[in-house]
Amino acid sequence: MNLFYLVAFLSIFFSLLVIFTKNPVYSVLYLIVTFFTFSIHYILLNAQFLAIVNFIVYMGAILVLFLYVLMLLNLNKESEPMKSNLLKVAGVIAGLCLLLTLAGSLKLVHVSDPVLLKNPDIGLVKNLGKVLFKDFLLPFEVSSILLLAAMVGAVLLAKKDPNNV
Repeated sequence: MNLFYLVAFLSIFFSLLVIFTKNPVYSVLYLIVTFFTFSIHYILLNAQFLAIVNFIVYMGAILVLFLYVLMLLNLNKESEPMKSNLLKVAGVIAGLCLLLTLAGSLKLVHVSDPVLLKNPDIGLVKNLGKVLFKDFLLPFEVSSILLLAAMVGAVLLAKKDPNNV
């Protein structure tokens, strides 16, 4: 249980660093660490498949793409336009309204005992594979054909000369 609280604290800490860091590259790097702590949460909840998917898809693909685009854009402070004082005041008021809403909602939160699963193997990849290939085989295969058709269409649209197929 102490590991859960440590990882929860790290999740909140790094997500706040994502918000308050001025450098966008550092912000994306902190977001990668935040998603890594989410993967640890999934492992603690016995959802190994979600942890692996979170690790591969979000940390490995999407955030690396964000990082690549941010480094490609070469954002400088000199190129950023100055914001008016009215916009800054509106931002402060919106932030205070959000803070007030969060403080009001925390009054309603109560801490309960941890949930014990009746079947601790419920989040395993083996069980997900059994259900996927037994009960949902036809939708799984239809979606794979749909993805294959979309990939072939994207390749054909990306070609330079449409007559030379």
